[in-house]
Amino acid sequence: MTGQMTTINPATEETLETYSLMTNDEARDAVHQCHEAFLDWRHQLVEKRAEIIQAIGQELQNSKEDFAQLMTREVGKLIGDSRDEIDLCTQICKFTANNGPDALADEKREIPGGTGVVHYAPLGVIYGIQPWNFPCYQVVRYAIANLMAGNGVLLKHAENCTGSGLFLRDLLERAGVPKNLFTVLLIDHDQSDLIIENDLVRGVTLTGSDKAGRIVGEKAAGQLKKTVLELGSNDAYIVLDDADIDTAIEACVAARIYNNGQTCVNGKRFIVTAKNYDAFVEGYAQKMGAIEMGDPTDDSTALGPMAREDLRDKLAAQVDESIEKGARAVVGGKVPDRKGAYYPATVLVDVKPGQPAYDDELFGPVASIIRAEDDEDAMRIANDSRYGLGGGIFCRDKDRARRLAAEQFDTGMISLNGFNIAIPNMPFGGVKNSGYGREHGGFGMKEFVNAKSIYMMDNDA
Repeated sequence: MTGQMTTINPATEETLETYSLMTNDEARDAVHQCHEAFLDWRHQLVEKRAEIIQAIGQELQNSKEDFAQLMTREVGKLIGDSRDEIDLCTQICKFTANNGPDALADEKREIPGGTGVVHYAPLGVIYGIQPWNFPCYQVVRYAIANLMAGNGVLLKHAENCTGSGLFLRDLLERAGVPKNLFTVLLIDHDQSDLIIENDLVRGVTLTGSDKAGRIVGEKAAGQLKKTVLELGSNDAYIVLDDADIDTAIEACVAARIYNNGQTCVNGKRFIVTAKNYDAFVEGYAQKMGAIEMGDPTDDSTALGPMAREDLRDKLAAQVDESIEKGARAVVGGKVPDRKGAYYPATVLVDVKPGQPAYDDELFGPVASIIRAEDDEDAMRIANDSRYGLGGGIFCRDKDRARRLAAEQFDTGMISLNGFNIAIPNMPFGGVKNSGYGREHGGFGMKEFVNAKSIYMMDNDA
């Protein structure tokens, strides 16, 4: 008898659906069927692939409200954030369709005695292991690029948003994606290892924690298979001496609570120079303290629940440990007495090394404010992390901010005087324990291709 997965609404604790896990044989057959679909898809003209990807973008809009409501039920996202997520995925489809044919076109190069051609050939079936915080976007981010490249796509989605994965599969097929080319695997972690080992799987991409990245990266490396890993972070937002404090406070609040605080590129550590520290803490605490928790399906709600109770409890434990080690909660910091996986907007000060609030990723609406002596010290603290996914700099001197971002900030994506999460024409990814490889910006289309060198010699004889 196979096991089961159950999805639960984190706001109401209501059971949504129960799904049966695939048997090992069923999962193996699904990989084979995806490969068979790939064998046809790889020969489609890139222009034809682009047409279908454009159609996916349109179908996302056609299905926007149903999909948004499903995501909110499954993971507690604010309904407005769910709708925005669908819009972002549509933008990704448009960017990929408009730029894919040129990005993947043959390149001619001069070689001695002839012409060289670089041809980007699809690799085959690419296996994606994805988290719950963006049930549509996390999948679209890797799947659309790989479909454009001519690959087949497997998805192991997070258990608590299984319905969203299946909804997206049906949506893609309505838009013209051949059956089985995008396949959802209802499997557990042990079965996932078997998928990585399957000879028909040619690459693996994961979005998740650095712990999960080590496990999956090691497993794939043992099979000599390429990986792209987009892992966690404790992104630093730096408020320098000449920053506009009002702008910094506004952006840093948004950076912390966006998506109920559950985003890999959320601002998490806010490093403020001594000159601005008191004013920033006062203004920031005031705004965070005014944020009320509520029903995520209500358009007026500012903060919904976390995605699961165990995730909420882990966050609460990290906050408690940080306080035991010297941090102070000036706002929030206590699990509310109410139904659902709620945690309040929380502000920690006196944050130091050795506390989870400084060293680790707090994946929820908890901000860590860290005092720096000056601008130089602020940059040092920002880079004092095992992670490096995103970050921000607040500085009125835009040229100086750009130089610091380019030359000193050891991270993958940096916002200057604002907060961004992802834009389709800019690369997305990190360094250090935040992983490797890039998605978006055209980069993702070439992560899992065979860049073939074809040497065409001029032979007149």
